[in-house]
Amino acid sequence: MNKPTIITTPNGDRMAILPLADYESLVEAAEDVADIQTYDQIKQKITAGEEELIPVAVVNRILDGENKIRVWREHRGISARDLAEKTEISAGYLSQIETGTRDGSFDTIKRIAAALNVSVDDLV
Repeated sequence: MNKPTIITTPNGDRMAILPLADYESLVEAAEDVADIQTYDQIKQKITAGEEELIPVAVVNRILDGENKIRVWREHRGISARDLAEKTEISAGYLSQIETGTRDGSFDTIKRIAAALNVSVDDLV
């Protein structure tokens, strides 16, 4: 990196003039530091159990259009019957929601999300 040229403005402010390539390198370094800080914060949240890593197989199933409730339920290792009991709905109703033959009410989806430990947004 080149030594900057220092100038003083008529107002008395000191300013540094440096080659554009040096400036761009400084900006890139600052962005790298911000990325590392973000990585560290996410890593801490994962360690604390506040965030989780989602296996690529789960993501791919959702992206392929499979029912999100079924994918999350199976990922969590919960049977349909157990999920229905936890959310106080019938197994048949849950099956209809998972097959797409029936929409769940917002309250039902909210209870399912809570039982699966995901956000409602993860299911809709």
